[in-house]
Formats: sequence, structure tokens, C-alpha cells
Amino acid sequence: MTTIKDIAKAAGVSITTVSRALNGYSDVNEKTRQKIIEIAKQLNYSPNTLARGLVMNKSKAIGLLVSGLTRESTKDNFTFEVLAGVNQYVSEVDYDMVLFSTTSTKQREKTYTQLCRERRVDGAILQGIRVDDPYLQEVVESDIPCVLIDIPIESETVGYVTTDNVLGAKKAVQHLISLGHRQIAMMNGYEFAFVSEQRLKGFQEALFEAGLPFHEHLVANGAFKEERAEQEAVRLLTQHPEITAFFCASDLMALGVMKAAKTLGKRIPEEIAIIGYDDIILASYTTPPLSTIAQNKFAMGYEAAKLLIEMLEGKAQSRVRVLETELKIRESTVKNHG
Repeated sequence: MTTIKDIAKAAGVSITTVSRALNGYSDVNEKTRQKIIEIAKQLNYSPNTLARGLVMNKSKAIGLLVSGLTRESTKDNFTFEVLAGVNQYVSEVDYDMVLFSTTSTKQREKTYTQLCRERRVDGAILQGIRVDDPYLQEVVESDIPCVLIDIPIESETVGYVTTDNVLGAKKAVQHLISLGHRQIAMMNGYEFAFVSEQRLKGFQEALFEAGLPFHEHLVANGAFKEERAEQEAVRLLTQHPEITAFFCASDLMALGVMKAAKTLGKRIPEEIAIIGYDDIILASYTTPPLSTIAQNKFAMGYEAAKLLIEMLEGKAQSRVRVLETELKIRESTVKNHG
């Protein structure tokens, strides 16, 4: 079997240079790198020996690749809680975690594989990436294992962690229906978000099972943003004054809908009931406190790290983890509940 030593000898360079060239380090001259890669191919050097012999077994580090880590996203704390869950698990099993923040510009400059090799991580967890993002395709085709949060793709090297979004949405809408609401609007996220598709499905199923019609004109996209949801809710409530309740696909958007109701002088929950999704920290501090579907973001991070490390160590029985959600009833749907 060809070793890194053989390549170094054939190329007339040091073992360290070969190691750095094959690992994608940027301090190796491009010409030298190409030469080393060429020799490695000729000698049938396989990258799994690379993983075993060269990186001293494994680097024992995983990456958390986050898209959309912006100032406004700090309000929903979602990423932070996922991060805390990942961190908890990696510290229990003696791995390290490297945080990569990504944007579409960065993704054009460097492939997922390059990023992982440069930062010496064995695999990565991806959060906040859109289903239509071309980067996703590349991640899935890479031989470096990854676990996706809320994107249902499964293969030899890809697994995912999500919550039961259809059931979660259904619980929210059934709660509104049980309170006597019949004209229910939905503030969804955006197309190309798996959770938006799933939550819309749950919304439709709940209506269907209760024998209520589904009206497409009562569904708006708030793009998971508070301000956008507020604008859309003002539009819906003005055009369709018959609406008595809103199911929002995220708590952040529910905050926007609450603002819209207040702007229009509608009392919550007497004239308009509002339920969110996520159970972010702010949900219980709003006025009135927000009913919501709680999903355990910390557990999502924890399970994603656990799944990825099981995959890296060849111990994963299944590559899919679906977590439960819980209906939290507060005063935005039921008066003086407590």
C-alpha cells in the first residue's frame, strides 16, 4: 500500500509538504500541490489512508456550518441553542467543534470539501441552508460526512435531524379550531424551506380533518422575518377582516403578527388569536404571552452531533432523527390561561 512517505520520495519533497498539500492547506505552492496530487494518483494513493495514516487517525473535530448568522437572527436564539447542543455532545465524547459562518459569496470562493480539509474537520453539521441552495448539492456529493438540520436528505454520507413539523403544525391549528376558530390564516416562512412545506401541510391536514376549507389567499409568506410578517399580516387583516386566528410558522413572525394586530386595534386573543412555532425565549415574555409549538433546539444540536460522530465512527444504525414537539398554550390564544 502506498504511503505518504512514498509520495514524498517520488516528488522530492518533505512528508510535511505532502501532508499539507493533500489536506488542502493554502501555504503549499500550487504547482507543488498539483505535482503531489498527480504522483499520489499514479501511485494509487487512496484518501482513506490519508484519513487514517496522515491525520494521525482523525482530527477528532467536527464543523458546524451556519448560514444566515446575522444580527437580526440573534433575536430568535435558534442557532445559539443548536450550537449549545452540539457543543455539549462533542465535549462529552472528547471531540472539538469548529464554527464556520457561511454566506453565498464565501460558498462560491471555497467548496465544502476544501473548507473541511483546510479546517481539519472530519465532518460537519449544516444549519440554516435553503433547500434550493446550490451549495447543498455539493455538500451532499462530497465524501466528507455531514448531518443536515431540517433538510431531509439521506445517503451514505448524509444524515439529518428534524422535528415532526407536520404534526407540530397540526397541533397548533387543532388548538385554534378547538377554540372555535374557523377563519384561520397562516403566516408561513418561504418556499424552499423544508419546514415551511411541512408546516403548511400540517395546517392543511388539520383544516381538512375538521371539515374546514383551505383558502390559499389566507396564507402569506413572512420569510421568517418579523417586519415582513407584520406587513403581510396588516395586508391580510385589512383585505380579509373575517380572519380570527393566525398560525405562524415561527415565533419571530408571530411577534410581527402581534404588532400588526395592535396597529389595527385588534385585541389579542379576543378578536385575533395568534400561535407561533419554536418557543423562543421571547415567546413567554410578549404581551400577551405567545402560545407556540415548542421544539427542543438544544436537543437538535445534541442529536446532530451524536449522529455525525456515530457516522464517522461507523456506528450509526439510522441516519435520521425525528424529535417530538409540544404545544404550549399561553394567553395569545386563550384568555387568562395559567
